[in-house]
Amino acid sequence: MSMSYEEMLKRARSKLPHEVLEKKRFEFPRPRSSTIGVRTILYNFKEISDVLNRDLSHLLKFLSGELATAGTIDDSRAIFQGKFSRDTIDRLVKRYIDDFVVCPVCRLPDTKLVKEKRFHFLKCEACGAKSSIRPV
Repeated sequence: MSMSYEEMLKRARSKLPHEVLEKKRFEFPRPRSSTIGVRTILYNFKEISDVLNRDLSHLLKFLSGELATAGTIDDSRAIFQGKFSRDTIDRLVKRYIDDFVVCPVCRLPDTKLVKEKRFHFLKCEACGAKSSIRPV
């Protein structure tokens, strides 16, 4: 009962679930923002937060801190004091995803934020990794 490597590999792949073999690209909605007077409005703020599976206040706190301005939530949008370009908002949302959403081990977005005592962790539900993150 001697099998070649290729035959063993085909046999092993046939026993894997279909979801493991297919790669899905993580896509989030691009931020839609505009500047009105001295305020910048992020119109799809709630939609972005829902797709990322994060609390509205956590995302707002991050964006406000990085923009160094005050921000408020108004229904499904966020309003920031000051004029900020779309590129700036887009870049900051991407950085938030890299720092607080995507698992550093398996690169999947299936994570949740966990706080234990004074420490914050990113717990991956896909691979089980637990990575420390900085508080916002």
